[in-house]
Amino acid sequence: MSERPLILAADDDPDILSLIRLALERAGCEVVTAADGQAAIELADARTPTLAVLDLSMPRMDGLEVCAHLRADPRTAQIPIVILSAAVQASDIDASHRAGANAHIKKPFSPRELRTRVTELLEGGQSSPAAE
Repeated sequence: MSERPLILAADDDPDILSLIRLALERAGCEVVTAADGQAAIELADARTPTLAVLDLSMPRMDGLEVCAHLRADPRTAQIPIVILSAAVQASDIDASHRAGANAHIKKPFSPRELRTRVTELLEGGQSSPAAE
């Protein structure tokens, strides 16, 4: 990748956002952050991200709603999307994938795991629900 990928990170927990930013900046990415789903949509409209990392539970719009919105917009329809959530039942993971997410990572998460998954997705690799 010649340019730094632009990552949209959305989570209502500022500590989680800081952790995401730090982990992905160390991987060579530029990171823009939003504290809720509506702000995430506004950021994506202003600057088309290369990939999105979305918390499942956020105010104003949850991660699944943001995911569906990104998939419906031709500019962001093909970007990889990672959902972060403490909800990891099979039905939760299925809901993430039905909304269009490429990966569902369990909270609390390892920054290394997030970097690895994001790098794989940016390089064109597909995540498997079995690997979640």
